[in-house]
Amino acid sequence: MHAATYAPQLFSLLGNDMRWKLVSALVRGDFSVNELQQKVNGKQNLVSYHLGKLRKAKLVTETSSIADSRETYYSLNMPNLQRLFFSSGESLHPALTPNPEDGAAASGSKRLRILFLCTHNSARSQMAEGLLRAKGGERVEVFSAGTEPSVVNPLAIEAMDGLGIDIRAQQSKSIDAFLGQHFDYVITVCDRAKDSCPIFPGAPEQIHWSFPDPSEVQGNKTRQLKAFEDTAQGLMQRINYFLMMLNR
Repeated sequence: MHAATYAPQLFSLLGNDMRWKLVSALVRGDFSVNELQQKVNGKQNLVSYHLGKLRKAKLVTETSSIADSRETYYSLNMPNLQRLFFSSGESLHPALTPNPEDGAAASGSKRLRILFLCTHNSARSQMAEGLLRAKGGERVEVFSAGTEPSVVNPLAIEAMDGLGIDIRAQQSKSIDAFLGQHFDYVITVCDRAKDSCPIFPGAPEQIHWSFPDPSEVQGNKTRQLKAFEDTAQGLMQRINYFLMMLNR
């Protein structure tokens, strides 16, 4: 039988209404099972069953919360979803492949204010701030803060140097400095910060990206720096997809 007569894996997976709802929710950020239940209006056993299907297909990943080890956050595996999406389209017609201009920045749009939050504002949120400022250009105005601010970690600076982005001028700041300000997006990159995130005026969209703290990695400097570099790479991937979303 000709290969084209078989439905690609992605179509089979997302043809289910519940799995489509779950993927659509996870496009916006990382969520626990309870949060996903509320978003898709589904029972826990049904949500868990379909998350299992998505995990098996490597469309969804899971990580334990650093704030509460009993809690698990689910994330969308965007690179794998993208690969399956493009290969599925190509199996129908070559025209259904990505256009290099699709990711071009929208022109004439308002400048968006975005705040990254973590606990100490020393690594994850600082790297995210530097990355989005470098990649977003004039389209965005970017800030970061912490619930318990300290100082910018030297290993965060070194990891960002590896990406060609200098964050030496950035400083650790308290979230209190931003209370009452308007933001379009508030993005928590720490499970603890998510749990204590305050309410900002104007009801900005709140997004959570569950990243472990690279500062907690033990060992020699080589191993510690690798943890910061991995975090920087993960943040860069998230920010690239976030910018694509803004340009829709």
